[in-house]
Parts: sequence; structure tokens; C-alpha cells
Amino acid sequence: MSKKISYEQKTEELLQPIVEERGFELVDVEFVKEGGNWYLRAYVDKEGGIAINDCVDVSHALSEKLDENDFIEESYILEVSSPGLGRPLKKEKDYVRSMGKNLEIRTYRAINREKEFYGILTAYDDNSVTIQMEDESTMTFSKSDIALIRLAFDF
Repeated sequence: MSKKISYEQKTEELLQPIVEERGFELVDVEFVKEGGNWYLRAYVDKEGGIAINDCVDVSHALSEKLDENDFIEESYILEVSSPGLGRPLKKEKDYVRSMGKNLEIRTYRAINREKEFYGILTAYDDNSVTIQMEDESTMTFSKSDIALIRLAFDF
């Protein structure tokens, strides 16, 4: 297991009780390097949306736990934030929450000369995602072909 995955999993284990105790949802944790700096990012949400004060509260609590456990070797910047409206679907609960909703799917390779698709999520499993297109037809995508999948927005 890579350090990155190990750090993310251990952070999730520390963070899960913190968010549950506050009635929040842990959406994702990522450990990424950007512009020479390492970032440990935690995305949390709650019904009606997460507020800045909620993120500050979770950040302080998580920071204490991270200091106590001290398992990350690299220097990093801790960020706790809302996942935002354009968050990608990554986990089972994301797909469950998005059933019947309009999605945007971008593929790595063109399919019928298109790389962007929009439609209503009608089915998914470990390997594929099916959407109903505007013309009522359905398209099934292999998850390995999907570069990005998220809720679509109508502005």
C-alpha cells in the first residue's frame, strides 16, 4: 500500500468519529502534492450544506488527532472544506445519493465522437454506470473509461 493511500485511510479512521459526533458526513480525504506542497484535504458535508464554522471546528479537532498520532512523515497543509457542488462521484454512497439525478460524464476516449455525456443515472455497479439520455435512450459506460462523473448543473 502506498504512503498516500495509507495516510488517507488512517486520516479517515481518525476523522470518521469526529464528523459523526457532529452529525456531518465524511465525503472524502485526499493527500496530494501541488506546487511543491503536500495537502491533506478532508471534505465534509451535512444536510443543507456545511458552513465555514463547521469546517473550522472539524479542522481543529482533526488537527489535534493528527498531532497525537503523528503518522504523516511529510510536512503538509491541512484543509477541511465542503466538497462543493461539482464534486465527483467516488464512493457507493455518492452513487446512491445521485440515483435519478442528472449527471455529467466525461470519458478518456471519444465514444461516437463525443467525450461529454449528460443523462439521468439509472443504474450502476462496481464496473459500470448507466444513464438515460435526453432522447430516452440509455448509455452504459465502463467505470475504467470515465475520466470524470459528477452531478450536472442547470444554470
